[in-house]
Amino acid sequence: EVQLVESGGGLVQPGGSLRLSCAASGFTFSNYAMSWARQAPGKGPESVSSINSIGTNTYYADSVKGRFTISRDNAKNTVFLQMNSLKPEGTAVYYCTARIASTARAASTAYNYWGQGTQVTVSS
Repeated sequence: EVQLVESGGGLVQPGGSLRLSCAASGFTFSNYAMSWARQAPGKGPESVSSINSIGTNTYYADSVKGRFTISRDNAKNTVFLQMNSLKPEGTAVYYCTARIASTARAASTAYNYWGQGTQVTVSS
């Protein structure tokens, strides 16, 4: 059974940083592209960042480019999202997703498995 368990969310002030982690199990992690998506209240899912299976190619939404960094540790079956200079509009539930392919895609709809999500709130 595929499991994706996110952690690291919380309340942070504007301009602050958080690091999200996603522990994966139930599949061969090093064969799958991974991504982070988010959903703000009253809005649809938005792709944030993605990474291919070996970590050599990444994608970032324009809204987070230069502030967020995605990475993965295939030895530990974990993907990370380092979020710096957070803005109030970054308040959302952040989801870890997995794609049954090695190549990453920008669209969140390209990903087959989703975790339960972790809440990130950016507020003073």
